[in-house]
Amino acid sequence: MLAEDINQLVWASDPQLSPDGSQVAYVVTRVDAAANRYRSRVWLVPSDGSAPPRPISAGEDNDASPRWSPDGRLLLFTSTRLTDKAGKTTSSLYAMATDGPGEASLLADHDESISGVTVSPDSRKVAYACRVRGEHYTSDDIDRRPPRKIDRPMHRLNGTGFTLDRPIHVHVLALDSGGGPDDVTPGDADFSSPSWFPDGQRIAAARTNTAERILAGDIAVIDLGTGSIEVVTDGTGVYNSPSVGPDGTIALVGFDDAMLFPHNGKLGVLDDRASVRWLTDRLDRDWNTFPVSAAPTWNASGSGLVGIVADRGAVHLRQVDLDGKLTPLVTGDRWVTGWSAVAGTIAFVAEHSELPGELYVLRNGEETRLTSVTDAFVRQAAPAPATRFTAPAPDTDDEVDAWIVTPHDLDPNASYPMLLLIHGGPFTQYGDYFYDEAQMYTRAGFVVVYANPRGGSGRDNEWGRSIRGAALGGPGWGTVDYHDLMSVVDTALDQFPFIDVGRLGVIGGSYGGYMTSWIVGHTERFAAACSERAVNNLSTLDIGSDIAGVAKFWFGIDALDDGGLNELMRLSPITYVDEMTTPMLIIHSDDDLRCPADQADQLYYALRDRDHDVEYYRFPGENHELSRSGSPIHRVQRADIIIDFFTDRLGID
Repeated sequence: MLAEDINQLVWASDPQLSPDGSQVAYVVTRVDAAANRYRSRVWLVPSDGSAPPRPISAGEDNDASPRWSPDGRLLLFTSTRLTDKAGKTTSSLYAMATDGPGEASLLADHDESISGVTVSPDSRKVAYACRVRGEHYTSDDIDRRPPRKIDRPMHRLNGTGFTLDRPIHVHVLALDSGGGPDDVTPGDADFSSPSWFPDGQRIAAARTNTAERILAGDIAVIDLGTGSIEVVTDGTGVYNSPSVGPDGTIALVGFDDAMLFPHNGKLGVLDDRASVRWLTDRLDRDWNTFPVSAAPTWNASGSGLVGIVADRGAVHLRQVDLDGKLTPLVTGDRWVTGWSAVAGTIAFVAEHSELPGELYVLRNGEETRLTSVTDAFVRQAAPAPATRFTAPAPDTDDEVDAWIVTPHDLDPNASYPMLLLIHGGPFTQYGDYFYDEAQMYTRAGFVVVYANPRGGSGRDNEWGRSIRGAALGGPGWGTVDYHDLMSVVDTALDQFPFIDVGRLGVIGGSYGGYMTSWIVGHTERFAAACSERAVNNLSTLDIGSDIAGVAKFWFGIDALDDGGLNELMRLSPITYVDEMTTPMLIIHSDDDLRCPADQADQLYYALRDRDHDVEYYRFPGENHELSRSGSPIHRVQRADIIIDFFTDRLGID
């Protein structure tokens, strides 16, 4: 895959089975290189594959989130469209009749994105979530807007901007009334992920209020008849993604102690609308895996659920019975990104190292692929397979999962430079998905290795918590995770003799950027490094990030605690800048709120002040997600900068 192949990226997502299981609506997203944007379209295909897929929305903008009415008469979807010459974007909700040709009808239009669309059991109402703008936004002229009053630590969100005066509310719209939507959750708190009760008069929703506790989340029940909102969990846990079953039981994902982090999300039910009974304790894995976070799906009888779980680099679907029995449904070396289940049929989208997301259906134990949206891209990009291997986790009896991707024309008797890629989080995982970065670097002539060291997800809670700070009983970042990564490098050099020990590079973003900066401050074994959107100074990050205060959860301290500043600086890569003799490429985005750009500025200044070898690029108009969802032009430019840097420093002709 070349950098410019980013402009040909395409993938399927969000499969939704019709109520009778006969059809699947899904979304296809593609890059429009000429417009420098992404476009998505809703498609429809028989679940038995008896007819080819057909598009049912225009696809000139961002059409997404298809949802069926329970009676099967309507298919709703959202669309984000440019509505005026000034480029103002609106998010709209449409409905299309399924019994014949016809145009989609507009149901609602908002200034903010619509999500969580769900139709009531009687097919007469629709609920969805959408941000509501406060008085600050009365004028379109920013010079006339009043100042914001900041009343909570978490008042912004990367990629979203200010949130304290734009809470997410649940809206309800009567489908046959011709009227507008009603905001049924007014106030400062956020309400999202609505799910209907069987009576069609109540809705369960996820409720958060960052003015209270920054990581806590609750489940609330909204009564449309009385207008009351009852919070049914106790405010001490992290509860989200509610799903109401046929008998009114609420299923959810989360965990009980909002102060204990990181924590594998579990799947459970609210038996008595007060306490959660967790169903997945038999498998200590994350059932709330990044970047997929979806509500579990009930079966028709209400005796069990289907949920998604991360497991050592894969993301699978499992059936979870109410007695805690777990049954594998979709397994293998792949990554499930979306699903729906109806009457014994499961539609799902999955990807693996050589294939972006495609649509499949599972019925009676037989799996069928229904789409081929990525075929042209795969022929052009010619992805290389990723091969799994393991390395010892030092000072333990455990092992680190790792993958290697090699050039197609690999000569095992030749010598190749290697790039070690480090994931962000740190509570995330690499694995069996289509990883465009690995493909681009491999095509450029590098051997690519990536791994899941301690501190990440996809393993048990002990693994995820193994790099918490001393105040929480751990050694902190840059300790066992660093040793795991060095063990992966040692194992790769031992198992794959075509890797040139003198031409090793390292690259990572976010926490991966932290580890990259940390590594070159503690070893000279790498000949070049790229630290992007990185954490370089924990003491300033913790008071400047959109998730300010998170150091307490990872390290048990902040910079203002007794000894806190010294400890955070001890764990900060910038403290070791004098030892950073490795040539360094720094990449950051102007609008990054998760790791603000001053993190890069500080490292760049410190390296330049010491006459170290450093290059620095900042991308305008981009945030923390540049490499994943930045503008196509910027993604290509970023890839070219990285490839050129390593090609020059590691010596590829």
